[in-house]
Amino acid sequence: MNHKIAILFHEKDRWRPLNYLINHLAELWRSDGHEVVLLFGIREYAPADLVIVHVDLSVVPDEYLEFARRYPIALNGAVKDIRKSTFSRLILKPGDAYDVKVIVKSNYNYAAVPERLLGVPLDPRGVSASFFGSPQDYQIFESPNAVPPLLFDDPNVVVEKFLPEIEDGLYISRAMVFLGNHVTCAKMASKNPIVNSVTSTHTDYVEAHPDMVRLSQEMGFDYGKFDYVMHEGEPLLLDINKTTAATNLPGANPAQMARRRFRADGLEAFLERARSRPVS
Repeated sequence: MNHKIAILFHEKDRWRPLNYLINHLAELWRSDGHEVVLLFGIREYAPADLVIVHVDLSVVPDEYLEFARRYPIALNGAVKDIRKSTFSRLILKPGDAYDVKVIVKSNYNYAAVPERLLGVPLDPRGVSASFFGSPQDYQIFESPNAVPPLLFDDPNVVVEKFLPEIEDGLYISRAMVFLGNHVTCAKMASKNPIVNSVTSTHTDYVEAHPDMVRLSQEMGFDYGKFDYVMHEGEPLLLDINKTTAATNLPGANPAQMARRRFRADGLEAFLERARSRPVS
């Protein structure tokens, strides 16, 4: 049975190139015979069996979530705020008893680049709206005492304990990407303490830690990416994202395509639920 799938973007995304993983998954769903419609903003309602909320902002405007509730099923319809201050267990406050390395990051996803691209202002109480151009600009200090005091009070940044995962002299970060119960996990290695797809020297694929899988479900995520490290045997969540970008490897890459096919098939469980519900 074929279905109609709606993907809800921010209204200003209409005029930007869409280099998101969801667009690649949409092509696979189309090849399966489903209809996929891209919605930009909330002015026009298009009936569908389900909607995927894909608003690339750290804080999704209420009107988008309200719009998504008009659909029988709304993936990520309960995910409003992914700023680090909402989930991080590593954040330090002035006066905390801690005296080793810390890292200063944007409170917003991907150094608030999406907010700047869409012209959405950050918290006006902050002094560091343009403090980071990208995650590569995040700064590591030897101790909290070395951090400029004004940054502790800035809602646009967070000061976190720096608890890296290190293996064979390289920094490690793990990126768990999922749609429903279809989960993959990339283990990236880098000489740079800021580990991501830009700085990594090589990537392996491993099993995601079950605590991270469980946490994503508890936080109401249906689709997204959780970045974490293993530190002294414990998984530590570093970042959460619901609009992950696509990684475009050169040439044909069967392994990459197989992972995308696997994730795309994670939609099936949601479509099963949709089969028993009428389209609005």
